[in-house]
Amino acid sequence: MKKIIRYFLFILPLWLFSSCDYLNVIPDNVATLDNAFSDRYTAEKYLATCYWGMPKSAGWNENPGMFGAMEMIYNKEDVRNGMEFARGNDSPTEALINYWGGTGTYVRSLYAGIRNCNTFLENIEKVKDLETYERNRMVAEVKLIKAYLHFYLLAYYGPVCTLKENIPINESTQSVRTYREDVDDTFTYIVQLIDEVIDSKALPMQVENRTTELGRFTQPAAYAIKARVLMFWASPLFNGNTDYNNFLDHDGKPFFNQKYDPQRWTNAADACDSAIVVCNKCGIRLYQMDDYVTAKSMSDSTRIVNMLRSSISERWNPEIIWCNSSYLVSGGLQGPCIPRLEHANSETSSGKMSVPLNVVEKFYSRNGVPIDEDPDYDYADRYSLRTGDKEHRYYIQEREQTAALNFDREPRFYSSLGFDRGKWYGNSYKNEPDNDADCMYPKDRFGEYSSIFNPGNYNVTGYWPKKLVSVNTTYRDANSLTYESYPFPEMRYADLLLYYAEALNEEKEAPDAEVYKYIDMIRKRAGLKGVVESWREHSIYPQKPSTKAGMREIIHRERGIELACECSYYWDCRRWKTAIKELNGPVKGWDVSRSDVNDYYTVTTIYNQTFSMKNYFAPVPDADIIKNPNLVQNPGW
Repeated sequence: MKKIIRYFLFILPLWLFSSCDYLNVIPDNVATLDNAFSDRYTAEKYLATCYWGMPKSAGWNENPGMFGAMEMIYNKEDVRNGMEFARGNDSPTEALINYWGGTGTYVRSLYAGIRNCNTFLENIEKVKDLETYERNRMVAEVKLIKAYLHFYLLAYYGPVCTLKENIPINESTQSVRTYREDVDDTFTYIVQLIDEVIDSKALPMQVENRTTELGRFTQPAAYAIKARVLMFWASPLFNGNTDYNNFLDHDGKPFFNQKYDPQRWTNAADACDSAIVVCNKCGIRLYQMDDYVTAKSMSDSTRIVNMLRSSISERWNPEIIWCNSSYLVSGGLQGPCIPRLEHANSETSSGKMSVPLNVVEKFYSRNGVPIDEDPDYDYADRYSLRTGDKEHRYYIQEREQTAALNFDREPRFYSSLGFDRGKWYGNSYKNEPDNDADCMYPKDRFGEYSSIFNPGNYNVTGYWPKKLVSVNTTYRDANSLTYESYPFPEMRYADLLLYYAEALNEEKEAPDAEVYKYIDMIRKRAGLKGVVESWREHSIYPQKPSTKAGMREIIHRERGIELACECSYYWDCRRWKTAIKELNGPVKGWDVSRSDVNDYYTVTTIYNQTFSMKNYFAPVPDADIIKNPNLVQNPGW
């Protein structure tokens, strides 16, 4: 098989740039079809085009999850579509992240991508120099792409127009004007496609060549995608959502089912269980300490921080079920996530990707419980100053002052976040010291080398998403970086385990050992005790894990911590229908414009976030409703 990723990046056939009128087949395409499926080489190019149609996960202007829930933010001077989207400036007249009709090479119509998939499936039999197993594999891949594109549209827009096959070019204009469909019918169709892929057994359990097949679908990916789809279908947004009882289709029926169906959680749990079994057969598991290999000796504290970082950014590590290789995480995303270390004259790392205080405070205390539940944690004085000491020397620079909030936190806090005077091991052009307590750290007060560089390049909260920077990304010298790129992890094994724990908790009358098992696997990897033990010994609410509602809250928070800054929270808070409560209020950080330590560590409001019912789904662009008057706009838009 040719190098698919090479086609992603360099070979874009002319028919990739077809019209944004998502249900039309452009006549110009027809002339290319015979050539497009004339042999193996051209068929592989078309397969690459189908993959290229997937949403670009690592881009803040392409992935609504990057900024859309303000889990990460830019400063006000940096105006991008993604941040405008986050600030509530989306509209039907100017859709900022438009996957319905498409706006360009990166944010292109997912319907156009589905149309390409249909064209592939309709024509692949014409290719004569393919072995049967090769053809079957390609068909399975394209069906899975088609299913995922429909799912993405459904999660982002709500009711969609399923495009099961392309409409012939000689059909009437009226036939192109299809209707949005019942969400249950669309979910059913998506699951049907995925089941066809799984039952065909045409996808490999593992890719054979990790150099040339990066990002191609495998059997575990198909199972994992099915689990995710069923988790969404079972969640409150799509399961008995009476808030949309007046959102009606062309027959006058609600687009959303109005009666809660508990069986959907059972279906989701079964899918998660099957996905876990298949993953285990392939050696997919949680990344562990033994997987992190380094020639340098270091403390256990630094090792666990680097191990947790590597579970995201180390290529082909055993935790990655499925990664998106169509847009690699390189300097475009890593540069804004890494602070300038040592020299203020370097523009290579802007360091402007910022994490707000509400996310910072979500991480547990060192005892593995929320900081406002831990009586051993001084929650009331968390914004006061505290001086780095020997006990925290691998996390915070000794004899330097920083916020008390940064002390006594769990390892994932230090692996996920960088902060003023917080240790940042690796990524330096200098050899790391023999004692990792002497490694580099940001200095972010105004005028220091990690602080405001120009009106556009600075961190606005005082916290960086360290986890998105590969441990092997390195400064070549004081002024330039060499990035180790990696494919964005669409689903890690930890994600799947948390899905399973959530589905089991919702399925059962009360949580039990099976629910705790899967969440505790992740906590153990992070150096924490199990849920029941941690809450019993360290929380003011020791019985919380014993109730369904309490365990639901714990699982939601655990997903927010483990998957922080990986764009999951945007989708989670919507499917849970908690966004209306969680995404209204001030977004805060430190006062990074100040040089005095006391002034710097003053809580400052950066944005006032607002969220209303209409924001659960993006608006259908007006331009597409004009083209097709049969489309119904989403409520509130």
